[in-house]
Amino acid sequence: MNHRFTGPEVELFLNGEPPNICCKKNFFSNKKIFAVDGAFYYLEKMGIQVDYLSGDFDSILKKDIPLGRVFFETNDQNYTDFDKALQIIHDQGFLNVNVWGASGKEQDHFLGNLSTALKYKRKLSLIFHDNYHSYFFSDKKHIFYQKKNKKISLFPFPKVEGLLTYGLKYPISKELLQIGQRIGIRNEAIENPIEISYQKGELLIFIEK
Repeated sequence: MNHRFTGPEVELFLNGEPPNICCKKNFFSNKKIFAVDGAFYYLEKMGIQVDYLSGDFDSILKKDIPLGRVFFETNDQNYTDFDKALQIIHDQGFLNVNVWGASGKEQDHFLGNLSTALKYKRKLSLIFHDNYHSYFFSDKKHIFYQKKNKKISLFPFPKVEGLLTYGLKYPISKELLQIGQRIGIRNEAIENPIEISYQKGELLIFIEK
């Protein structure tokens, strides 16, 4: 998936379930790595070197942080670790963020992370990654490519109006999706490029890996 903004990308690790891709040697070589303190130890175990670290450091000991790493101590309990990390990333001049470890473990955290991502939708390009999908909040018009027969799920958050699709097995033509009524999960790619557009609301797109 391509980010919306020009410029470098940063990899942000949260303290959810570590993705399997982290085990692939050198996958994150030469990439900027940002982590909240709850992700520090699993990254260290995997041999992934952290460039930036933030949190209140209740999960790790400061003495364990290697010399030369930039760390930000954030003690404001009115914001989540994800929220604070995104603000720091934006302040450091990064606009394109790949987010790892946002799901798994405690699912209320996953929902909270989605809410935070929506808050930063205009300021940052955020793409989440887990072991099964990449997912993101869509712009009102989004064009992308996907392998044939791979799953594409469209999830309203909580409602999207005037939804129109092209390139999917089950087309949607200027329709309404809403939580508790109709949602658009488990569709399939059949043509490229895939085009998604809508008139009003917010839409999460899940793309099968």
